[in-house]
Amino acid sequence: MIPYIDTHTHLDGEEFIDDIAEVVQRCKDAGCTKAFIPAIDLKGLPRINQLCDEYKGWAYPMIGLHPEEVKEDYKEILQQMHDILAADTSKYIAIGEVGVDFYWSRDFYEEQLEVFEEQVKWAVEFNLPLMIHCRKGQAEMVKILRKYEKELFGGVFHCFTGNEQEAKELLSFDRFVLGIGGVLTFKKSHLPEVLPAVVPLSRIVLETDSPYMAPVPKRGERNESSFIPYIISRLAEAYATTEEEICNQTNNNVYKLFKI
Repeated sequence: MIPYIDTHTHLDGEEFIDDIAEVVQRCKDAGCTKAFIPAIDLKGLPRINQLCDEYKGWAYPMIGLHPEEVKEDYKEILQQMHDILAADTSKYIAIGEVGVDFYWSRDFYEEQLEVFEEQVKWAVEFNLPLMIHCRKGQAEMVKILRKYEKELFGGVFHCFTGNEQEAKELLSFDRFVLGIGGVLTFKKSHLPEVLPAVVPLSRIVLETDSPYMAPVPKRGERNESSFIPYIISRLAEAYATTEEEICNQTNNNVYKLFKI
């Protein structure tokens, strides 16, 4: 068993309500020493906080408004979240899950950009890393980040699935890393070629995005942090190195970026 860290798991989701204790135990038994839980909205924060209190030292909370949750009341939600963060800054390890997502709709295009920029400002204000979600909006996301690049503590570009050019652009933000999950193991994924070509191991962290995006051979099942060894194995193969080296390097990357 090699120790590893899952930097992105939605353990607060309803998918885990019935057997959360068993899930956590399986993850620990598989080698998962820490799990980071991003927020997607305000109403989910109490459950996230409860889990992180219950599994203190293993589960860690983030705070943020997900781009797909940006609705008419976004200003009120942001104000409440900012107040929570300001009242106890040390409680949260990152601003996330935040970003832009124009995959399904552009109905809240301007609002999403405004919300993302506001939360990037929080990252600067509270000196916290960002956990960034981006689908069909890299140009817009990069444009906003460039404005604050010198002031930002760093962050994770969650669920990276792009090509070499996109990877290079994201890695031009020196203090940011790429979150690599189950997509790496998919049959049609080009990540096993893209990553070793342009992404050093010092710029990668592991993640699941569970309960979504389970790796092969668990694809189609509810994902959980105990499945990360399949991702580690594929990364070791792609980088022609050992699983121990993958875990050591990615764990070191996490400790450099997150105040835990």
